[in-house]
Amino acid sequence: MKNSKKIFAYITLLLIVGPVLAQGAPPATPIDGGLSLLLVAGGAYGIRAIHKKMK
Repeated sequence: MKNSKKIFAYITLLLIVGPVLAQGAPPATPIDGGLSLLLVAGGAYGIRAIHKKMK
């Protein structure tokens, strides 16, 4: 049952991310080092949380 919840969550995430990325960014949106750093930090935190939960 737990595995099916994960699969459902992954499929839902993939279905949501596709249309969002298809819209693109408006021409005046600045994407600089600060936004990239926040994305990397968020990803690292998420990976750490998953790794810690699996232990």
